[in-house]
Amino acid sequence: MEKLLVKGKTKLNGKVCVQTSKNAVLPILAASILTDKEVIIKKCPKIIDVLNMIRILKELGCIVQWEGENIIIDSSGASKSEIPQNLAKELRSSIFMLGSILSRFHKAKVAYPGGCDIGIRPIDLHIKGLSMLNVKIEESGGTLYCEGKDLKGAVIHLDCPSVGATENIIMAAVLAKGETIIQNAAKEPEIVDLQNFINKMGGKISGAGSSIIHITGVDKLHGVEYRPIPDRIAAGTYLIGSAMTGGSIELSNCCTEHIYSLITKLKESTCKIDYINDKIYLKAAKRLQSIHTIETMPYPGFPTDLQAQMLSLTTIAKGTSIIIENIFETRYKHVAELIKMGAKITVRDRMAIVRGVKSLYGTQVCAHDLRGGAALLLAAVSAEGVTEISDVFHIDRGYENMTDIMISLGADIKRVNI
Repeated sequence: MEKLLVKGKTKLNGKVCVQTSKNAVLPILAASILTDKEVIIKKCPKIIDVLNMIRILKELGCIVQWEGENIIIDSSGASKSEIPQNLAKELRSSIFMLGSILSRFHKAKVAYPGGCDIGIRPIDLHIKGLSMLNVKIEESGGTLYCEGKDLKGAVIHLDCPSVGATENIIMAAVLAKGETIIQNAAKEPEIVDLQNFINKMGGKISGAGSSIIHITGVDKLHGVEYRPIPDRIAAGTYLIGSAMTGGSIELSNCCTEHIYSLITKLKESTCKIDYINDKIYLKAAKRLQSIHTIETMPYPGFPTDLQAQMLSLTTIAKGTSIIIENIFETRYKHVAELIKMGAKITVRDRMAIVRGVKSLYGTQVCAHDLRGGAALLLAAVSAEGVTEISDVFHIDRGYENMTDIMISLGADIKRVNI
């Protein structure tokens, strides 16, 4: 166990090359077992969630090796169809393996997934969708037992545009007989990336990025070398951090379109932002202004994964801001920690009312989840005095070398063993 000691009131200035997307890489790793040929994932971030997914792949019988920043996966010898509970509980994205395991082995045994405690996040949409593909599913003692000897295409309407359910159905349908249509599909960029990855292996998927996705089943997929998209949430986190500290930052390896909802809000706070090609430039305002309303929505709306970081920013913005969390019902655990630092926040159900103060101050806080942990780190860098952040493994789940990057930008951070 480690903690961070952060001495605040430092500006974040400089350049950052944004990591590859965590939320794109995890389903792509799950999809790698759809073929028995070699798969190479380029520029893969060495983060805890990726390392846990690799552990699952190895448990299934895959040979996984790092070659520099690339991962090489050989699943030709994979034979197991079960994800043990001790691995599933560490990683929410283990549920993505259900569709790919069913495609490859026609059976699966998967424990209910773990990950960040940010809400109920039911998997009923996954189960419903897979059932419509002719998968027989039984649940007992927190474990799903699935049999899919005869996967068949179907028209599947999702009650809500779940990212995970959309990705799981795609992976289950790509080797199924006939055509599958997903209606009310999630539109996130990571869905498009998964489509592009599978299509490069010989899959036949179209429509990702829209509400209707078509999948025509194929008999077999081949190997592939693929580089996933940049991490829009990591990019957004560093932009917010520089804005909070009065800094100036240049990001490369970005897709501006993926975070335009954030850019709009940062401009509203009076930051200056320019972008060209894969670069984004931000110069912070002398004093951030409040943001009237930030309401999380499915893509292309404001991402729930940036809600905590933006809430942190509004704590020191002049005026009152309103945050509305529509995706996860308990994603305000960072609020109590920010209040310890002097923030003035009132939470009413899914709404947070934030009255900005001139400065936060350092104290002892705890990261309860990945994005909340990042929000606390940004708050600590901007605050007066020293902040001690415990349970920082949550941050390491999704950000590659975040503390080192922050230090390179001017932050005063020490990582110490407890």
